[in-house]
Amino acid sequence: MAGKVLSLLPPLLLAAAGLAGLLLLCVSTRDVREPPALKYGIVLDAGSSHTSMFVYKWPADKENDTGIVGQHSSCDVPGGGISSYADNPPGAGQSLVECLEQALRDVPKERHAGTPLYLGATAGMRLLNLTNPEASASVLAAVTHTLTQYPFDFRGARILSGQDEGVFGWVTANYLLENFIKITFETTGPAEDSANEVQLRLYGQSYRVYTHSFLCYGRDQVLWRLLASALQTHGFHPCWPRGFSTQVLLGDVYQSPCTEAQRPGAFNSSTRVSLSGSSDPHLCRDLVSGLFSFSSCPFSRCSFNGVFQPPVAGNFIAFSAFFYTVDFLRTSMGLPVATLQQLEAASVNVCNQTWAQLQARVPGQRAHLADYCAGAMFVQQLLSRGYGFNERTFGSVTFQKQAADTAVGWALGYMLNLTNLIPADPPGLRKGTDFSSWVVLLLIFASALLASLVLLLRQVHSAKLPSTI
Repeated sequence: MAGKVLSLLPPLLLAAAGLAGLLLLCVSTRDVREPPALKYGIVLDAGSSHTSMFVYKWPADKENDTGIVGQHSSCDVPGGGISSYADNPPGAGQSLVECLEQALRDVPKERHAGTPLYLGATAGMRLLNLTNPEASASVLAAVTHTLTQYPFDFRGARILSGQDEGVFGWVTANYLLENFIKITFETTGPAEDSANEVQLRLYGQSYRVYTHSFLCYGRDQVLWRLLASALQTHGFHPCWPRGFSTQVLLGDVYQSPCTEAQRPGAFNSSTRVSLSGSSDPHLCRDLVSGLFSFSSCPFSRCSFNGVFQPPVAGNFIAFSAFFYTVDFLRTSMGLPVATLQQLEAASVNVCNQTWAQLQARVPGQRAHLADYCAGAMFVQQLLSRGYGFNERTFGSVTFQKQAADTAVGWALGYMLNLTNLIPADPPGLRKGTDFSSWVVLLLIFASALLASLVLLLRQVHSAKLPSTI
């Protein structure tokens, strides 16, 4: 009897399979777009004090000619900026190795060859290029040699202009805020000085952007300039806290072109001078105010130093040194900074602190601690007197380090712009079945299997009947 039952199975199963095959022929299909593969790009931000590496990724298909780019990972290069290797150019290239090795791990191996790799150098290299173009070229050659040793698509190492840095920072800020917002902002009309205007196109839209970079007004150069002024004017540093003193090497103070106007006619670059702080906010404010000139303006309106600037409008993100300074006032000092008046009061407060008080307030943090008074006073003076923010417009400024898990700076904007040069992959298509067709198919197939099972049981029952007679 078992042989009879088994002999019934193939015809029944073949019948069910035949029914399913017939049903499959009747099911409608359509082309389904496969999820796009990811592409990657690497940007090395070679700043004046350090270098950071950012790995970005975006879908291989694109929208309005600009990739949907997000930060995949990042790495801080150990040591100083590449401009600090002017006397040892090979060291500049070697300093990048640790982060480049991380990039090899972060980017899938099959994507290495198609991953563009860029290095952009900013203020530190701009200054080195002014004072020692041969050393600047040697440093760029050294980092280029290192970068070409890796299996990525190296696209070049170059010094960005201040205009480039500003406009790419604008692109980053607006992209991360999801609205298409160092002072850079979109203008409604043409700039009176064409050197301060950039026109660009992103996501199918055109933008006219005002931007200007003040070369000697970065944090590091401002501190050197204030130090030079303190040496010449006071013999002590009013922005440093009372109780703090250090040995200052004159060669370090006057090596920058930013302190050239303050350089004595004759001095010994190897001489060290002892300098102490005095915790004097009023003298510190005077020292900082001396960095700005409002004596002349060849345009209808200027920021300072005769540079054209339209009225500030829209929303702003203040990052980098702006963020770190205000964050220190807010978190370490516990001071409100929501208004310009509060920012000024907070600056005076930190400038009144002695070295012992500051150390007690922020135990274990000695790096840059003595410079927060100068930094806070500079940020307050730059925003209010320099850029012309008032209490109403200051409310549109936010101080941020990151947005949407991505560092705010020029590197992402640079990557966004460069993705216009990277061809999009065509979308992958595969045959797919409509969901409703799948539901009908499964129901019919289940019914067919159930009917086959019932028929099989009936056949088995019929086969048993003769044996019981």
